[in-house]
Amino acid sequence: MNEIVRTTAEIDVWGTILFIEVASTKVGLDELNAGLAEVTEYVKVIDQEFSTYKPDSQVSKIRRGELKIEDASAQMLEVWQLCLVARDLTDGSFDPWVVKGGYDPSGYVKGWAADGCVRILKAHGAENIQVNAAGDLSLAGGFENGKPWSIGVRSPENRFEVVKVFEIFDGAIATSGTYEIGAHIKDPHTGLIAIGARSATVLGPDGGLADALATALVVAGEDGAAIFSKPELADYRVWVIPRNEDIAWSIGKLPD
Repeated sequence: MNEIVRTTAEIDVWGTILFIEVASTKVGLDELNAGLAEVTEYVKVIDQEFSTYKPDSQVSKIRRGELKIEDASAQMLEVWQLCLVARDLTDGSFDPWVVKGGYDPSGYVKGWAADGCVRILKAHGAENIQVNAAGDLSLAGGFENGKPWSIGVRSPENRFEVVKVFEIFDGAIATSGTYEIGAHIKDPHTGLIAIGARSATVLGPDGGLADALATALVVAGEDGAAIFSKPELADYRVWVIPRNEDIAWSIGKLPD
């Protein structure tokens, strides 16, 4: 077997640091770096289109009524449609349209874009891939030589305490809760701060949907468990820290 070539990158984007780790036995460092360079350009484009903070972004123009969705980019239209699907699947607990300004897909875009980064890196020969977008991770190939990626979930009360570790080869894992920016998730049904759960982690094949589902569970708490009986969500797994209890609950067989 060829020697494993491994490298990392940190990209300041989306209001956070995007951490990427890649490795391959097929290609060398130059090709992996070429993939990372393409990813850097890709995430900057995503930021320019989807940022709610940049006044000239497409999302900002949509929110101000200056751009109709049918006139937006293909990527914007794709995410709009995917958010509609996620809203339906979560019975409205994830709803990018019930926010101040009228549309904010941030709760879907990070996971969706992380999946896009994985596709780019695979095209450049990367075999082992971790894309970590501050709680939304897309993974491929395990760490190396049959070893999975070990992904820790931090306590919502103590960012230095890891309360659960998942071992994953491929797919996405998204965690929402009171982490980097505090209690920021609002309940679309009430307009108030969500109180369904302190933290929700979702594992599944699609990063964008995992991101949306985690947000929905923070809103709905145990009531949100019912949505996972839908056949479209059969491949998704859940681990939740309740609002007022110390014992986490889960749905589906979780990797550990």
